[in-house]
Amino acid sequence: MHKNSAPPPYSPPPSAPPSYAQAVGGVPPTSPFVPHHTFMKGPPILTTVVPVGPDPTHMICPHCHAEIDTTTYTRPGNIAYIAATLICLMGYVLNTKRSGVKK
Repeated sequence: MHKNSAPPPYSPPPSAPPSYAQAVGGVPPTSPFVPHHTFMKGPPILTTVVPVGPDPTHMICPHCHAEIDTTTYTRPGNIAYIAATLICLMGYVLNTKRSGVKK
């Protein structure tokens, strides 16, 4: 296109397409829709926080609903037994090397 040539002729834009309601047909809404929620109230739910730790705790059993006092106990695990065995073996090996007979 040259600088001195005339621009293309202007024509008005085509008309807008019909709206969905016009194309499908139907009645436009008269006012905005506002949903009305109704909530059914059930029995209140009671929850309790049971402290967790090494100390005994007073609580209500969730199965039989009896009041109970929990008890806790500790016992050594497998790692403690393995560590004790290794320490004993190391002590035995070091003692045998040190108490060797010199000639």
